Amino acid sequence: MITDPLFYALAIPAVAFTGLSKGALGGAFGFAAVPALALVLSPIQAAALMLPILLVMDVVAVSSFRRLFDRRIVLKLLPYGLLGTALGWATASLVSDDAVRVVVGGIALIFLLRVFLNDRKRKRAALGAAVPDASTDRRGMPKGALIWGTLAGYTSFVAHAGGPPYQAYVVPIRLEPVIYAGTSAIFFAILNAVKVIPYAALGQFDTTTLSTAAALFPLAIVSTWIGVKVVRVIGERVFYRILYVSIAMVSVKLIYDGVNGLIGG
Repeated sequence: MITDPLFYALAIPAVAFTGLSKGALGGAFGFAAVPALALVLSPIQAAALMLPILLVMDVVAVSSFRRLFDRRIVLKLLPYGLLGTALGWATASLVSDDAVRVVVGGIALIFLLRVFLNDRKRKRAALGAAVPDASTDRRGMPKGALIWGTLAGYTSFVAHAGGPPYQAYVVPIRLEPVIYAGTSAIFFAILNAVKVIPYAALGQFDTTTLSTAAALFPLAIVSTWIGVKVVRVIGERVFYRILYVSIAMVSVKLIYDGVNGLIGG
């Protein structure tokens, strides 16, 4: 088990913040722990250490939201998420983590711009005749499930950063906060469970990694439980404002870290 005090000074707040995010915002900041831990570990080791912790958080979140999720969204995105996970495994040695961070951050910013433009369009439509939404399919679901689902699976595998592509597809649906959190919990719990196989095949789980992750399990459980309680009382308008701000912060941080890594590399 890792005994470096600096590691725990970084890991404790990172895991706590990730757990709160997992329970309340569907894991919007799930990526954040890896860059923090990468200050004292290799990025690969940091990602491997976080996976068992994320799985424990998933158990808490899924058990809390097991009847509170949108089945259509999970069934629509999951096949593509699994495809993205497979692509991540196949290209694990070929793609730079920093390049992935820049791409994911850029996707998140484009998504926020889309949200802003769509809100303006809806406000203009409300003043006149209703117009059909060309961004949805015949069942009223957003288009682009193949793109966003695959990107979510891919970036989740390589950097635990599947949140922004997933949010680009799901957030425009405007689910109730609890349903949003539950849908996110189910989707990423399945992806994280599947990721165990390729991570193990790539030799990422050693005794030190697993024992250190286990030491952080109690914090992961408590912080996720608190997040679950918060999302049950927060209003929808406040929830989405917090979510949009969090996505903006995540995207800027990802781009900053990615560009620094590419320049430094």
